[in-house]
Amino acid sequence: RAASRELAQALAEGLWLGAYRMPSYASAGGAQPPALQEVALLHGRAEGPDTLAGLERAILAAEALALATNYARDLTNLPGNYLVPETLAREAQALAARYGLECTVLDEHGIREQGMGGLEAVGKGSANPPRMIAVRYRGTEEEGAEVIGLVGKGITFDTGGISLKKPEGMEEMISDMGGAAVLLGLIHALGRLKPPVNAVIVIPAAENMPSGSAFKPGDVITAMNGQTIEVLNTDAEGRIVLADGVLYAKALGATRLIDVATLTGAVLVCFGDVATGAVANDELLLQELLSAAKRAGEKVWPLPNYPEYHDMLKSQTANIRNATSRDRWAGSITAGLFIGFFAGETPWVHLDTGGTAWLWSERGTEPLGGTGAMVRTLGCYLCHSVLNG
Repeated sequence: RAASRELAQALAEGLWLGAYRMPSYASAGGAQPPALQEVALLHGRAEGPDTLAGLERAILAAEALALATNYARDLTNLPGNYLVPETLAREAQALAARYGLECTVLDEHGIREQGMGGLEAVGKGSANPPRMIAVRYRGTEEEGAEVIGLVGKGITFDTGGISLKKPEGMEEMISDMGGAAVLLGLIHALGRLKPPVNAVIVIPAAENMPSGSAFKPGDVITAMNGQTIEVLNTDAEGRIVLADGVLYAKALGATRLIDVATLTGAVLVCFGDVATGAVANDELLLQELLSAAKRAGEKVWPLPNYPEYHDMLKSQTANIRNATSRDRWAGSITAGLFIGFFAGETPWVHLDTGGTAWLWSERGTEPLGGTGAMVRTLGCYLCHSVLNG
């Protein structure tokens, strides 16, 4: 029976995911691709109500995870002029209201008052000010229950700032909020499956733009905990906003941390667009996530955490610097460990979806454009008891 449920869930999930197509903004009248309308799932060994009920639960779980993934895809595919930090905040508020969750949004003034100098610095070059978003899910009243802090990079467009990117392919940078999209999609899964866990979802959202007010290479900025950051490269901005993100999650009571981000191009050098890279300070939490990824059918591969990599981030003028002097060396590892510096002793895993959040062509059930990579992994991790009940 367990095998039948797993098969039903995998089949239904695959159909929902495979039927997804990137939205088109073409004017009315153009030919629309055919859409899947209905599927009949036939089962020849229904032995009683328990079996049928189990299959129905499996299909409902598949629907929740696929809806969450496709929602994340839709957000990731939104053009940069359609999605700015305030839009992302309103989307979070709407989702929280839909599922009866708590949502807090700090505007640029609240960000400054909280001492979130990293997020403030990255966002100040844009006409669209930054936002710090937090959504709290309470699934258990169990005393001493862990609070899982999920932090997602919400750079709604990344020009590189003063360290300007090359023009070729910059349009893909609408996907630099892929981590935020994953976590907002995950709210659908939490709201529908209602797992007995506690979680706080934190999204530092900003637009990284060059202007007269933008932060610059050589600046020293102060994170929420008072630690200082030497800026060597303004295109290494995601780790800076995530520093304030993990610190805020800890302030909100997180006892475990998972961040997900389109953090580096270097991860493409390691894994191409096939696997998500992971860096961690806690082997147990890492193995739990790797197990969840395997169940979800998503590819995640761990990267090392050696003292020599930490040394590459040492600064002469601040507590840490946001890039290395040899930025082509171990780029995805050191970028992750920068975030780990602010996670401190709290168990933490970083997921770098720089190669997997966006595809330039379809592959299996993964579409052109935003993929929603890591929604199902995190869904399997958080909803394990429900999916396997």
